[in-house]
Amino acid sequence: MIDLEPKRGKLISVGRFFKDYPVFPAVLLGTLIIMGLLSIFWSPHHPVRGDLRDRHIPPAWQEGGEWKHPFGTDQQGRDVLTRIMHGARVSLTFATATMITGLGLGLLFGCLAGYYGGHIDEIIMRFVDLANALPFILAALVVVSIFGSSFLTLLVIISLFSWGGFARQIRGEILRIREMDYVALARVAGASPTRIIIKHLIPGIINTTIVVATLGTGGIILAESTLSFLGVGIPPPNPAWGSMVAQGREYIDSSWWIAVIPGLGIACTVLSLNFIGDWLRDKLDPMLRQQIN
Repeated sequence: MIDLEPKRGKLISVGRFFKDYPVFPAVLLGTLIIMGLLSIFWSPHHPVRGDLRDRHIPPAWQEGGEWKHPFGTDQQGRDVLTRIMHGARVSLTFATATMITGLGLGLLFGCLAGYYGGHIDEIIMRFVDLANALPFILAALVVVSIFGSSFLTLLVIISLFSWGGFARQIRGEILRIREMDYVALARVAGASPTRIIIKHLIPGIINTTIVVATLGTGGIILAESTLSFLGVGIPPPNPAWGSMVAQGREYIDSSWWIAVIPGLGIACTVLSLNFIGDWLRDKLDPMLRQQIN
């Protein structure tokens, strides 16, 4: 008689592994990152130039498709897979640069507001409230109409609208940590506010910062894609997922892949980042760890 216990134990171990770690989101996000990095050195076709004789070729798995263009071609005969690869590089590079800028501002002002409190806290938080009260899309349209659409303009706009959320989260953590005994002992020992913030407070909020950054990156990608969809994002002819969706919406009934596949790229990236962020929150937050265990 065959003993099924070892096989059952292996299946349970594999199931527990997939439950404890975000395997599928990590693989999906890693694939998109590799595609973006690969596009720097190689891509199947040119991302901007196309052949009108090859326009509206369906994906390879659909009737009339060919493996020369696995995801089909768009209205100008450009390979969709190639543009997805270059769009991944553009979106992820932009999201990383914007996240570093916005998180840096949020960390700076969040630490100042949380540690000093009083009037400094009030002034910084009122600026946060002002940033949250302004309509993002309308403000972005006005700024782009004045200064023009460029990578730097978009980075500044989204950073100015994203830092407030980071600052509020970090401020809350600083307010909690600054009352702990080791911070009080550092003050008694004569440590300067700058040393206390850098040596004692910031290391205590690293976990929160990592989680906030991971979750915020998805929002930045969505914001950039929305602006590109409206025509005020990454300027053409650079391939951006949002502009690809906008260009393909006119052909959604006949050539669905032009808009749907870039849209799936946006959705998969944001969902993967959100799942990984939730997993990091569960792993890095001691209180949640105790509840799960």
